[in-house]
Amino acid sequence: MKNPGLKNWIKFIVFGTIYLLWVIWLQNYWFLLGLPIIFDIYISQKVHWAFWKKKGVKKQTAFVEWVDALIFAVVAATFIRMFLIEAYTIPTPSMEKSLLVGDYLFVSKYSYGPKMPNTPLSFPFVHNTMPGTRETKSYLEWIQNPYRRLAGLTDIKRGDALVFNFPEGDTVATAFMGHSYYGLCRVYGREMVNRDKRNFGNIITRPVDKRENYIKRCVGLPSDTLQIIDGELFINGIKQQEPTGKQFNYTIQTNGQSINPKWFDEFEVSADDYQGKFASPFYQNLPLTLNQIEEIKSIPVVEKSKAKLDEAGKVDARVFPHNIRYPWNEDNFGPLYIPEKGKTIELTIENLPLYQRIIDVYEGNELKVEGNAIYINGEKTNTYTFQMNYYWAMGDNRHNSADSRYWGFVPEDHVVGKAVFVWLSLDKNKSLFKGKIRWNRLFRKVSGLME
Repeated sequence: MKNPGLKNWIKFIVFGTIYLLWVIWLQNYWFLLGLPIIFDIYISQKVHWAFWKKKGVKKQTAFVEWVDALIFAVVAATFIRMFLIEAYTIPTPSMEKSLLVGDYLFVSKYSYGPKMPNTPLSFPFVHNTMPGTRETKSYLEWIQNPYRRLAGLTDIKRGDALVFNFPEGDTVATAFMGHSYYGLCRVYGREMVNRDKRNFGNIITRPVDKRENYIKRCVGLPSDTLQIIDGELFINGIKQQEPTGKQFNYTIQTNGQSINPKWFDEFEVSADDYQGKFASPFYQNLPLTLNQIEEIKSIPVVEKSKAKLDEAGKVDARVFPHNIRYPWNEDNFGPLYIPEKGKTIELTIENLPLYQRIIDVYEGNELKVEGNAIYINGEKTNTYTFQMNYYWAMGDNRHNSADSRYWGFVPEDHVVGKAVFVWLSLDKNKSLFKGKIRWNRLFRKVSGLME
């Protein structure tokens, strides 16, 4: 055995210590078997671990150097994406004006603690579908690990920009990847959605960690009681301070003239929201903040009395829990208890629609109802103890956000991480040399954008 020298001993101590701390963080001590490998790499040097390189050759070929760099990059990037941070983009206007379509974010995995992969066998750097294909899965379900999260720096707080796997994304119609399969079934009927492959595509299922990523504001924590009254949010009976970027749909009517499109650029109104809306004097449903609605009233072509908040309907069958016992809508909702791990509730036929999906889908119990009797795993019961914490997430664009009001609770095992800062922001409706890059948003903390 060669004398390793002081330099190699220092490298072994440094990298061995880092590796040991990582194993302790993982709490999986089988990985301690990796320490002898690190010892051999730097000290004993019995095994040729870099098998793609010629042993004993100091100057490798350019091809071997590229392979070496590529392997290191893949390993390093995979480690960073799994345990530290991951890039994410805002695809829809549901979080405007706090976060805009075209914002590119870094999402912190370490804030709440990295979630270990449920589906470890997957193509690198691809979420759920192979590039260039419509529905080819990028993962294999041969191994399915139970939910496990490592220690993080903090708990989820009310107001956080929460990134999570779409709770209703367990089943997907491949022609509508970004839509809720259950929402499609409520509109078109389950039989039609399952049968009509031409319009809806194939029906597939996905494990938790391969469901679509969503970003919303966390407004409700475990054990909270949430209620929305005339668009105002109340938690435990206390009216919440709303984000300055919160939007509602307003009815805007002009005197017959069109509004100059430059106004929309000035106030960052998405082109998806206004394009074509002012071709004639009668148009409505423009999402605006309170400050913007006051500004738009100062535009001469707008009739002041016709710039008003849309009136919400009495009942909306689309909202959670999709049951006639609950005549709720997006602006008048609840009260609703948000489940906390370990807490037991009285379970009745009346409140079962609120927690049914938690019991049978998220927590994997066999649920059956016979008359007024509720059976869980074959036993008749009138109580239920929750096995996980749950959260309530809403978009700041309150009338244009598919959020918890429509599909319910966010289970803790669906939480991916916390959005921390915007590293790039692009306006898809502008050219590269005419305002494509939103320079004022680059490297801004998300917390600052959402105040």
